[in-house]
Amino acid sequence: MRGLFRWAVESEILDIDPTDGIRSRAPKTEGFHSWTEEEIARFEARWPVGTRERLALAILLYTGLRRGDAARLVRQHVRNGVIFMRTEKTGAEVIIPLLPQLATVIAATRTGDLAFIATAAGAPMAKCGFGNWDACKKAGVPGTAHGRRKAGATRAANNGATEAELEAIYGWSGGKMASLYTRKANRARLAARAMVKLSLDDSETESFRVASWAASRDSQILTRRDERT
Repeated sequence: MRGLFRWAVESEILDIDPTDGIRSRAPKTEGFHSWTEEEIARFEARWPVGTRERLALAILLYTGLRRGDAARLVRQHVRNGVIFMRTEKTGAEVIIPLLPQLATVIAATRTGDLAFIATAAGAPMAKCGFGNWDACKKAGVPGTAHGRRKAGATRAANNGATEAELEAIYGWSGGKMASLYTRKANRARLAARAMVKLSLDDSETESFRVASWAASRDSQILTRRDERT
């Protein structure tokens, strides 16, 4: 509604925006469920290399393409081991190396004549049909194709990908989306390094005591010097 009224004001259909100044009370969520590594492993166990379902997972996970772009990925998009594609949603061009993991799955799978992800009859799979595929349910995992895309972004960020690198892979811009993943990954790294400060073993405890005694001694010396001066 807010977007509609803003458009109406900008188009001079309305004089005022009745939603101006009203704060949204909608709960904040992280959107689509991001697949965990355990869920990815469960899906792979149910759908081995050679199945169309495993190929779909590999394309989504190792390219970062959205559902619609993954469904229309064809052999003509791949040149000299690199995927060149203009994304359907934003029109941004992505240039993605074809990773060995994905190349192995493609080589072992019966694909369509052009499209990699095809129906059982070999025809290209439509975007809606791809989105309604029940492969996840049969594997006992929650989530959607977009959740696998988020899992790939999470994995890349956890492995040290920068915001610029994530934007190059996923066709984002402006830094907002990429920063969600890098901040979360950086937070996890900082927490891992900081945990040692909450749990000290005997040797660390002794070192801590020595350091605390030395700091206290130095403080007392400085205090006495100040009193003399």
